[in-house]
Amino acid sequence: MNPLLARMSPTATRMIRMDHSHVMTQFHKLEPGLSRSAREATVRNLCAALEIHAQLEEEIFYPALRETGAELPQLELSVPEHDEMRGLIERVRSLDAQPDAQALALNDLMRAVIHHVAEEETSLLPAAEDRLADRLSELGARMTERRMALAKPHAGQIAADMARSSPGTAALVVAGTVAAGALLLGSLKRHKDKDPA
Repeated sequence: MNPLLARMSPTATRMIRMDHSHVMTQFHKLEPGLSRSAREATVRNLCAALEIHAQLEEEIFYPALRETGAELPQLELSVPEHDEMRGLIERVRSLDAQPDAQALALNDLMRAVIHHVAEEETSLLPAAEDRLADRLSELGARMTERRMALAKPHAGQIAADMARSSPGTAALVVAGTVAAGALLLGSLKRHKDKDPA
């Protein structure tokens, strides 16, 4: 693990809460009167964020929590809830040319996400903060590294969608953040190439 990445990453539970906030913000951007291009960009951004978030939890966070011996009903329900969410995402994407039907599908997706977030934030995250207190930073760094790898093939589309869905000054901030992330990723790759250990 790159030491710079480890220092810059939030803890695993903080990252999960940040992801939840980001996703809810994307849902709230989908107001009536939003231009078609901004709406399409927001939907793509929302779906990508949910998919990456679920994969990070399934690959890194949930296994670490299971290793502690935690027997939490919500932990066992989390992956099936992610699977339901993935099905709803596919439905949302398939209705791109039908805005009214897509809006209904987005409402279903939002309800599923709100339920999942509430369960996770009241059950799993407090349990992780208790049982994994000494590992949360390391897990956060691993999740950050994996997030960058998952997002890298789609970085151009993600950046363009974020800029389209963020009005005015926010678009500049988003573009700057994406550019900084790309520079960091390049720096991490160069560091890894120099020190393969």
